[in-house]
Amino acid sequence: MFEKIRDWLGFGNIDDFTGHAAGNDDGKYGKHGHAHAAHGGGHGHTHGVIDASITATERGVWAVKWSFIILAITAAMQFVVVLLSNSVALLADMIHNVGDATTAIPLWIAFVLARRKPSKRFTYGLGRVEDLAGLMVVGIILFSAIVAGYEAIDRLLNPHLVVQLGWLAVAGFIGFLGNEIVAVFRIRVGRQLNSAALVADGYHARTDGLTSLAVVLGAFGVWMGYPLSDPIIGLLITITIFGIVWQSARAVITRTLDGVDPGITDEARHAAGHVAGVRSVNDVKARWIGHELSIDLIISVDESVSVAEAEALADRVRHELADHIPALSRTTVTFGTGNGPPMQTAHEQGGHHHAPEPFHFSSPLGSGILEIVDTAEGERMRLTAPESAPGLSAIVRIKRDAGDETIELAARNGRSGLQSMVAPEEPHEFHAELELIAGDRRDVLPFRMVEPADHQH
Repeated sequence: MFEKIRDWLGFGNIDDFTGHAAGNDDGKYGKHGHAHAAHGGGHGHTHGVIDASITATERGVWAVKWSFIILAITAAMQFVVVLLSNSVALLADMIHNVGDATTAIPLWIAFVLARRKPSKRFTYGLGRVEDLAGLMVVGIILFSAIVAGYEAIDRLLNPHLVVQLGWLAVAGFIGFLGNEIVAVFRIRVGRQLNSAALVADGYHARTDGLTSLAVVLGAFGVWMGYPLSDPIIGLLITITIFGIVWQSARAVITRTLDGVDPGITDEARHAAGHVAGVRSVNDVKARWIGHELSIDLIISVDESVSVAEAEALADRVRHELADHIPALSRTTVTFGTGNGPPMQTAHEQGGHHHAPEPFHFSSPLGSGILEIVDTAEGERMRLTAPESAPGLSAIVRIKRDAGDETIELAARNGRSGLQSMVAPEEPHEFHAELELIAGDRRDVLPFRMVEPADHQH
């Protein structure tokens, strides 16, 4: 029973939607302790603020819009009862729900204005309008919290009769029900999108539902003959709103000043280290432009590299960053002098696994490489075949003492090549077969992968 309650409140295992290993309580580390702070599982999501990772897909935007509609309807129904019952506790809870609902407003404004093309005046577009709208929302919530606090204190000093206690209790349950619907909705969609930020929003809505139940407790106290129960509950809810204002203001102002999670720049440096030919990363800068993440990277390469080779290397860096940081929208890679720290080996970094050498294959169905790579979701097998038969798919069958391990590789949305949905089991030293499939044609290619000698499990 206790475990069910913990899971319901969001304190249980998060493996079922992040794909990360148990034991990494903050959700920032992959299966082998590899940091992925830029991933959805790594956002330090703040209650009351739209996390940019949620807006990375239309499905995420759709979820936030419906959350807004449900919470707006809930607040409207509560407002009617506020007028009938004269309850300051319900007034504070209604303001709380209105504040949560209005966090969707900057998102809609940003999406409408972001469709406009960059101009000579606004060369980056209008994505930053989301920050301005966020500041406006924080100001509105702050004003509402001051009003609720004033009303609660006034009722403590000058008690008013609270009536319609039955309807007041019903309104408290309505607040709980509305937040619980939003919680179930956000958690379900968040797990479908593998978005820890949206799931966290769902659990926040669930705890907000418990705040609404406090209104029912206040109504019960008044019914039992303690009229001050209502303003006391209202004051406690107001304090909660002020806490949300503080967290939201910090997050919005940080974003407005181009602040980012330090893990994003760490992840960018790490991803660049995956690319052969990068001698050092001299500088990394990142900022959010609305709901899109932009990264500027300065790297150094060997002086003998030609311009064409450097451009190809920069393109590989951009692809590697896109695989590691899903919210990434634009990447600028420039070349500088080699005054940055040299790239550490995987063993020196202390977290990243040493991948075996890729398997280079050639078949009538396609030619390319099969490798084990790190992604934002953890380790994956990836097949890259620039020239391949139409509709190519692949299956890897790994020979294990405990039985064969079968891994299917499929096309990734918006990406070239094929990739697995799961990580290969450890150790990464095995005999295996690569089966290429195109229509009714099949080709089976045996191969072996060997881990470097200094690989640590």
